[in-house]
This record gives sequence, C-alpha cells and structure tokens, in this order.
Amino acid sequence: MKKITVVFWITLTLTLALSLLGVITPDSFESISGSIMGYISAHFGWFYLLIVTLFVLFCLYLVFSPYGKIKLGRHGEKPEFTYTSWLSMLFSAGMGIGLVFYGVASPVSHYIKTPPTAEPGTREALEDALRLTFFHYGIHAWAIYAVIALVLAYFMFRHEKPGLVSASLETLFGDRMKGAWGKAVDVIAVFATIVGVATTLGFGATQINGGVAFLFDIPISFWVQLIIILIVTVLFMISTYTGLSKGIKYLSNANMGLGVILFLATLVLGPTLYIINSFTDTIGSYFQQLPSESFRLAPNDDGERQWVLDWTVFFWAWWIAWSPFVGIFIARVSKGRTIREFVAGVLIVPSVVSFLWFSAFGISGIEAQNNGTDIAGLPEEQALFGMFEQLPFGMILSIIGILLISTFFITSADSATFVLGMQTTNGSMSPPTTVKFTWGLAQSAIAAVLLYTGGLQALQNALVSAALPFSIIMLLMVVSFYKALKEDKDKPK
Repeated sequence: MKKITVVFWITLTLTLALSLLGVITPDSFESISGSIMGYISAHFGWFYLLIVTLFVLFCLYLVFSPYGKIKLGRHGEKPEFTYTSWLSMLFSAGMGIGLVFYGVASPVSHYIKTPPTAEPGTREALEDALRLTFFHYGIHAWAIYAVIALVLAYFMFRHEKPGLVSASLETLFGDRMKGAWGKAVDVIAVFATIVGVATTLGFGATQINGGVAFLFDIPISFWVQLIIILIVTVLFMISTYTGLSKGIKYLSNANMGLGVILFLATLVLGPTLYIINSFTDTIGSYFQQLPSESFRLAPNDDGERQWVLDWTVFFWAWWIAWSPFVGIFIARVSKGRTIREFVAGVLIVPSVVSFLWFSAFGISGIEAQNNGTDIAGLPEEQALFGMFEQLPFGMILSIIGILLISTFFITSADSATFVLGMQTTNGSMSPPTTVKFTWGLAQSAIAAVLLYTGGLQALQNALVSAALPFSIIMLLMVVSFYKALKEDKDKPK
C-alpha cells in the first residue's frame, strides 16, 4: 500500500513542466491559460450552476433519507476524532486561509468596486455585498466538499477501498478503474491538489508579507515572500513528521482558538450592533434569494451575465478544483460518523462560521470605508490590516491576524502533503514521511517559482480549467455512491 505509484511520477512531471513553462514564457502561459478559462466560463457557466445546485440538493436528500443512518465504517465503530478536532480540521483545510485573506476584501470590493447591478457605494450595493459573499462561501461551496468527501469516506471505511478517487468509481466501471482509466482519474485529482495548494501558499506568503509591510515598513518583495515560504516549509515539515493525530490536529485546534479570539475582538471593538443586525438581515435575504441566485445566469443582460461568470461561476469552478484535496482530507478524518451526522456537520457548521466571520470583518471594513479610510484602495492582502488600524488595539489584532494566517498556511500545506502522499501510494492511510516531504518541498518550490515569475495567476487559471473534467468525475462518483447505497440499505448501520 505504501509503494509509490506511477501517479506520483506523472503528476510531479506534469506540474514541474507547467511551472517551467511559466518561468520561460510567463506572459504566453498566462494568456493561453486565461483564454481557456474564459472560454470554459462563457460556454459552460450553466453547467457549473446546475451541477453545484445538484450537489446541494443531493446533500439535503441524504440528511432526510433513511440512508442518513448508514455509518462511515463498520458497525459499532467510533469516530476517530472529537467533534471539536474534527470540525477544526475540516474547516482549516477547507476555507481557513481564504476567510482571512478575503474576510474584509470581498465584501468591501462588492460594495465599492464590483456590485452586480446596483450603483457602487449605495445601500443596495451594501446589502448585495454581504449576501453574495455569503452565497459564494456558504452552503454551495461546502456541498461540493461534502459530496466528494462523503463518497470517498463511504468507500474507504464502509467497503475498505483504497483512499483514491478512482476506487470510488469501481461500482460503476469495475476493474477498468484499476488500469489506465483509473490512473488518469487519480492524476487529475492529484494535479488539482498540487496546483491548488501551490496557489494558496503563494496567496498566504503574499498576505503575510502584506501584513508585516503594513505594520513594520518591511518591503513587499519576492525575497521577503521567499523567506516566509522557507520558514513555513520548515514548520509544516515538522508538523508533517509528527503525523495526523498530533501535528495537524493540534495546529487546527490552535487555528480555531486564534480565529475565535480575532472574531470576538472584531465583533466587540467594531460596530457590534451593526454587525449583528447585518448578519441577521443578510441571513434572511440569503435564504430568500437562494433558489433564484443558484440558477442566475442573466442571459439578457450582458453586464450582469459577465459579473456572474467572473464571480459565481469562477467560485464554483474554484471550489470544484480544490475539492480533491479538501474532500480526501475530510474523508480521512471522518471515520465512524453517520452519513446524516457527516453531511450536517460539513454543510451547516462551516457555513454558519463563514457567515459570522464575513459579517464581523466585512461590515467593519465597510464601516471603515464609509468613515473615510480607503480600504477598497488597498491591495487585497492588506485590506484586513487596514481595517484593524481603525479599531482599538489594532496593532495587537494585526499581529494575531498574521499568526492566524501563518497557522492556516502551515495546516493547509501539512494537510496537502498528507493527501498527496495518500493519492500517490495507492491510498495508504499512513503514507511514508519521505513521500510527504517530497510533495511538501515540491509545493513550496512551485509557489516560490511562480511568485518570482508572476505566474501565480496563470497557475490559478490552469486550476480552474481543470475543474471542468473533474466536475464530470464528481457526477460519476455521486452515481456510483448512490448505486452502492441502494445495495447497502439493508445492512446494519
């Protein structure tokens, strides 16, 4: 089980080749990858909207159906992790660094720069800003993660299959998934994981650099970001060496602790009543407009349609592209849960936390913008720190923010090395440390190279483009899973 497979060599070669292409011809690589992504968004936007909404409906069906009683494991098997550790780990892997990076930047941008239909800076733009941020980071996003994680966990722990995406399709395609077709499926999943994490490491290094630059006048430069990547690489290597039950678990719990401190401080020191009122009001409008927003493509309004393609379709493709990494990791830590417990936990708890987070940070950022501080004019990686500057104890909050970004950075990289190790050693539940170290070094090196050449955007385009074939794989996984569930329904839970 721990032997390195051909998937390791294919994906490592493919990723290094694309990174080299980004170094040699960065402008051409970005132009070509951007054109591909634009074509897919324009011609398959309808497909992304339909498939993601289908995932939401499927998750809701499982919660209320008799299948919800089925356990992700053998009869009587207990969960491996407590609720707190489980939720902390899935949240850290799934959204963590994104919430910190965009917690202020996204709502402020939708309010001032990119409202879909309202005039920038108006009351309508403000209401849309928070509601659409909820939409992009809420139930739909977590349904994507929940579907792939649930299918993998079910086959891993209920049917004792390897922890591979291809193994979940054997119910449909049989032994063909053990040959070339199965390898192709796993290559797509591993490639999406590598590129997604490398892109996130680049974002994380950029925001940490932005934070220390904002606070201490340290320049924003590649060399500072390289030092940050090197430090974080050493730290997540140490965490990787200690294993899943120690390193990732403890860091994820630390993430949640720091996140709660930062959230409560922003809630108390910011416009508290305005935040609470906005959260309550936006929850109502979010659920009220959820059905129409789920299918909105605006075919008769070019401007609104372009906004949907640039934002909603992009986000759905982005979450789908990230889902192999997040899904496999969530599956690995979810042994012993029932399907109902799993779906409710993955779908509801992180969504509510995201809504609370964006309410506190987004409204505080918008209030600072309205009071004369140009938050929208700051680089995205500095928006959080610009908002903190307007609050009491802003320096302390900013330092805590940098610490939180750093720990999210480490857990994302650590989780990814574990997932990549699993996927390239035939689904081993405890991949060799040497394999995890290899992937960890490769991820950091790719992130550093792309920051140096300015190729981060090109790799992001490639990642989102890879979401289209993987979304078809996800559909097949759902069909395979449902077929297996029907055969399993009479077995003990």
